[in-house]
Amino acid sequence: MSTITVLGGTGYTGANIVREAAARGHEVVSFSRNAPQDAVPGVRYETGSLLDDSVRERAVAGADVVIAALAPRGELETGLDAVYRRVAELAAASGARLGVIGGYSSLRMTEGAPRIAYGDDVYPEYAAESRAMAEILDELVESAPEGLDWFSVSPGAGYGSYAPGEATGVFRIGGDVALFDEAGQSAISGADFATAVLDEVDSPAHHRTQFSVAY
Repeated sequence: MSTITVLGGTGYTGANIVREAAARGHEVVSFSRNAPQDAVPGVRYETGSLLDDSVRERAVAGADVVIAALAPRGELETGLDAVYRRVAELAAASGARLGVIGGYSSLRMTEGAPRIAYGDDVYPEYAAESRAMAEILDELVESAPEGLDWFSVSPGAGYGSYAPGEATGVFRIGGDVALFDEAGQSAISGADFATAVLDEVDSPAHHRTQFSVAY
């Protein structure tokens, strides 16, 4: 089993990933600003600001895999790119694998098209956050540290705490183009998204690239 550190392990996505990783028998460490309301048995919860380099160093140290499930909000509204850049450096130096959780808007509508976040179809209230995550991914693609084994994974459009859904165990894996079903819907539950992330951890299939998950 692996030692998996989840940055943002008490948020919606991070908590689902923590729960799935623990259920598979991994040693799981969560780093977040606040302690969880519902702790998962066996998980070690650490608190601290990831703007603090000592916290970042502590988070990466000893990890086989680091899953970054942070969002550009609150104190990270303008500094998440620098946090991820430093985490990537630390992971490369330690030999840890890095998984970055992106948003739907980090995907493309068609092959070779700009990322959705760079267009005009994103709701204004989400535009800045979407663009920030897309830029973080572009930086990984263009200048990730040499030797860093990273992946980025994005969910379908209908994803979030507002639509938690259920665990079905049945979903599709795509590339950097958004997936839609026959009815034109793009969605994935929190539990199934976490399953896809842990499947990638347990059986690596994507290296230094992005993939998507949807029904």
